[in-house]
Amino acid sequence: MGHRKKSAPRRGSLAYLPRGRAASIVPRVRTWPEVSLDKPSLLGFAGFKAGSTHVITVDDREKTPNFGKPVFNSATVLSVPPIFVYGIRAYGKNDKGLFVIKDAYSDKLPKGLSEKGKESKNMEGALKEIESNLDKVAQLCAIVSVYPKDVGLSQKKPIIFEVGVDGGEMKSRFEYLKNLLGKEVKVSDIIKPGMYVDVMAITKGKGIEGPITRHGVKRKRPKSRKSVRAVATLGPWHPASVMYTVPRAGQRGYHQRVEYNKKVIVVSNSEEADITPKGGFPHFGVIKGDYIILRGSIPGPAKRLIKIRFPARPPKAKVQPPKVLEINVRR
Repeated sequence: MGHRKKSAPRRGSLAYLPRGRAASIVPRVRTWPEVSLDKPSLLGFAGFKAGSTHVITVDDREKTPNFGKPVFNSATVLSVPPIFVYGIRAYGKNDKGLFVIKDAYSDKLPKGLSEKGKESKNMEGALKEIESNLDKVAQLCAIVSVYPKDVGLSQKKPIIFEVGVDGGEMKSRFEYLKNLLGKEVKVSDIIKPGMYVDVMAITKGKGIEGPITRHGVKRKRPKSRKSVRAVATLGPWHPASVMYTVPRAGQRGYHQRVEYNKKVIVVSNSEEADITPKGGFPHFGVIKGDYIILRGSIPGPAKRLIKIRFPARPPKAKVQPPKVLEINVRR
């Protein structure tokens, strides 16, 4: 480090480079896991972050000091409206990766999805083409939509994304999607209490931050330089350029992040058990319809879309519904 005679650790974390803003507020699912299911099933869902609460459950982890005792769990509540399956997409695979073979759209499109109307007129022909090429299909996905207005948000335009399908043989997956085409799917049909899921979201945006906050660089001594919250040196004389490893000021937050193995504590709806606190969740409001409670925190602010996926790295723990003793509802 410059004129030092002794070595020192580098300053600043190089994790999650590049730290630029996410391209879209809707997170991307880059891969769908392979699961061992007897019957075909959708591998994901989507919801909107409502807020946080705490749940007291009975500890079901064997060989732990608290086994069988009440445990305090910080948790996050997601408002999960039903998703509408309006299309099927078949992927093939070659040396360059996956490519689309054919799309088939439902002839019953709700309002806001009329841009696919031309394709939906030939639904039967598209389905027959996919069925005839099942030997070439490497992956089947459902094209689904979710309406933010179903949870009380002001956005009228639906959010469209893909959800992978796995379990059983390829023919049974196709028949499963064919039966779902043009129908709504509830979260209770896919997500069960006790299972583990991965969540993807776009984090809160913090704007422009300096290297101290953005990378965790150590502050300099007050009288050593003119600046205290700046990097001591930007690099050597030669090469005469600033390398990417040097901590610099820039965007912080509004990044896509993935949280692995979040345990599902509760899957319910507002009619069976109302979880909305008095006055509503801050910055969200009243939960209408289905909701789920996940143990721990989830990236992003209230009202942000959260994608839920079957676990890519499932833990070895037993999957069993947790015994809930109390859910905090501030009345």
